Amino acid sequence: MSKKMNMILFSGDYDKALAALILANSARELGIDVSMFFAFWGLFLLRNPNKITDEEKTNYEKLFARMTPKGPEDLPLSKMNFSGLGKTFLKEMMKDDDAPPLEAFLKGARKKGVKFYGCKLSMEVMGFKKEELIPEVEIIDAKGYIKDAVDSDIQLFI
Repeated sequence: MSKKMNMILFSGDYDKALAALILANSARELGIDVSMFFAFWGLFLLRNPNKITDEEKTNYEKLFARMTPKGPEDLPLSKMNFSGLGKTFLKEMMKDDDAPPLEAFLKGARKKGVKFYGCKLSMEVMGFKKEELIPEVEIIDAKGYIKDAVDSDIQLFI
């Protein structure tokens, strides 16, 4: 019988997204099924910078889309960001230690079959369209997330 891990990513911070994806990749390498539910700020990780659109959006949604991170590499650090300088330092330290960047962990999770779920209500409120996200994302509501979490052996909130 296989194990299952369910994770909700509510944060839009680079370091928290990095931790979530390291855990997701590691669990998949151990043969654990992984599903990740992205709500509100967590959705920024899934944005495809090449697919962002203003079509069928309100003025607030257009402004919000322009003012928020456009994908994984735009995410700020949760602490010591210093207008992006702290993130630059972190990425350099990771490079010095041969640690892959966030984008590589996202690519790995996609290749390993991690299931990505976007919160329907969060997307509606924030004005995101499914086509603006990476193609693997399935849109579900909170009940769908809870059903998935209840059936999991491990639940994490980041």
